[in-house]
Amino acid sequence: MDLSHVTARQRAYFRSGATLPLPARRRALEALLRGLADREDALLAALEADLGKPPMEGYMTELGLVREELRFHLKHLARWTRPLRVPTPLAHFPARSTVRPEPYGSVLILSPWNYPVQLSLMPLIGALSAGNCAVLKPSAYAPACSRALAELIGLPLELAAVVEGGRAENQALLDLPFDYIFFTGSPSVGRFVMERAAARLTPVTLELGGKSPVIVARDADLSLAARRILFGKLLNAGQTCVAPDYVLAQRGVLPELIRLLQKELA
Repeated sequence: MDLSHVTARQRAYFRSGATLPLPARRRALEALLRGLADREDALLAALEADLGKPPMEGYMTELGLVREELRFHLKHLARWTRPLRVPTPLAHFPARSTVRPEPYGSVLILSPWNYPVQLSLMPLIGALSAGNCAVLKPSAYAPACSRALAELIGLPLELAAVVEGGRAENQALLDLPFDYIFFTGSPSVGRFVMERAAARLTPVTLELGGKSPVIVARDADLSLAARRILFGKLLNAGQTCVAPDYVLAQRGVLPELIRLLQKELA
């Protein structure tokens, strides 16, 4: 795939105004929703091939969330795109002021391997809903999912394109002009993405995870707390950016909490 040709086509398509009308945005989201239903088995099989994720967990943590996100956008899209009246400063009386949401243009989405379907399609839904064009680059560490996503997204290339590959493709994409970059991954790679974006003053969203404490107080339901802590920690083999990293418990409940955690694990 000639990446520079793809991005040039997308920029021309966006400038034509074709992505802006509400019906065009709806059609793109509805096409994704149909594709998700039609290729559900293939996506679940890809998740199992790449991550060993069973179908139930694949649907619960990835496909089901994406389906609900699409429905949510379709339900609220008309309201989100309406101009919003805002107060006018007295100095500008008798003018009227409105905020009009406008898309950025061409968006690059770099997604990770740990939730390869969800964290690819969620940003794509937002980009298309807002009236952008998008290039999606799934992780090379989930090759079956990358291929399944390329087959799922049956939108015109000038609207949404999937680029498969590894670091070479990532670097080639970051060399191209985009109007927005959405990256999910590690802080070290996030710094590199931000450095490349800064050269063109390209705005970015960096979702880099973090530390997630759990606080267990004296009045907590300890049995329920233990079950929920372990569910959050062990889900997706622990590869979740908001998984519990450590527990802060009051001393009086700590021995019982540890016992219940061990019981849940057993």
